[in-house]
Amino acid sequence: MKKIAMFIAFQGFRDEEYAEPKKLLEAAGHKVVTVSTAKGEARGKFRVTARVDKIISEIDPADYDALTLVGGPGALEHLDKPEVHALFRKATELGKVIGSICISPVALAHAGLLKGKKVACWPDGAAEVVKGGGKYTAAEVEIDGKLITANGPEPARKYGAALVEALK
Repeated sequence: MKKIAMFIAFQGFRDEEYAEPKKLLEAAGHKVVTVSTAKGEARGKFRVTARVDKIISEIDPADYDALTLVGGPGALEHLDKPEVHALFRKATELGKVIGSICISPVALAHAGLLKGKKVACWPDGAAEVVKGGGKYTAAEVEIDGKLITANGPEPARKYGAALVEALK
């Protein structure tokens, strides 16, 4: 059993981008820890809610096999922050699997983690990905080493399956 920290916006995470990969990861026998900026019940863009297990300051990347960022309208406001950037930089240094979907690869670009990497993301984030040194591909899902990115809610299942495969 692997342990995954899934970071979501406390308000406005994208429902499918959280629920689909989480379901697949748990079906594969992994433990998913939901992380946000506050404890309690986080609200998705539509109707999904999620119980937050830990806040950002409680996360040590060494305790996890993967760290992932969920997209949605609240993603950058809640997750594109220096403390999140630092956690993902440390996870990368430790050789962990990194996942990011929709607009959230922008946070990885701001953390300096996309230099020379092939990246899928929501088209609105393409310019920031490129500015951060990433190679925006417009693909649904991109796998570049231990970095797995996806362009939005449509490929949420494919993205989840890629995470499961990377954790084997």
